[in-house]
Amino acid sequence: MPVDSGDPNVTNLLAEWRRGDQAALERLIPIVYQELRRVASARLRNEGVGHTLQTTALVHEAYLRLVGLERMTLANRTHFFAMAARLMREILVDHARRKQALKRGGGMTVLSLGDIAGAEKRVLEVLAVDEALTELASLDERVARVVELRFFAGLSIAETSDALGVSTATVERDWTMAKAWLLQRLGGVAG
Repeated sequence: MPVDSGDPNVTNLLAEWRRGDQAALERLIPIVYQELRRVASARLRNEGVGHTLQTTALVHEAYLRLVGLERMTLANRTHFFAMAARLMREILVDHARRKQALKRGGGMTVLSLGDIAGAEKRVLEVLAVDEALTELASLDERVARVVELRFFAGLSIAETSDALGVSTATVERDWTMAKAWLLQRLGGVAG
């Protein structure tokens, strides 16, 4: 995803949305839809086999949540995709929690023991990563945002730097620290 180069359509629509024009979001989505699908597809690829959410469903759910937000302070394309990625993370975590709650007998789908064990492991991994990121945010909000932007939104170091308004060296340091902290915190949980 390129760093926002001042795309007037995206920037203007975001400004209109910030001023309270909900219809601006509806005009924005078709412009950024394919990029949202790419972000969603990348997130779902990390979920592994047996995940029941599809790319289109994840994009549409993120859209519905975006529409439900009152006013946003999204300055540019990068900030927009960062918010979309955060919402996709929330959707995946909510989905994992529902799946965990229904783990016995909910869908009545016939699965092998290996499929069940693999699917349950992925649900627990999603929840563990979310819990770890929440804990990291309580220790250092910016470092947690770096993880969210790099991992969930797929932003580069430069794009993350732009989104957070810090230097690329700061993002690189935060990213290195966050990976080490998450590895220690999660132990062998995250695959």
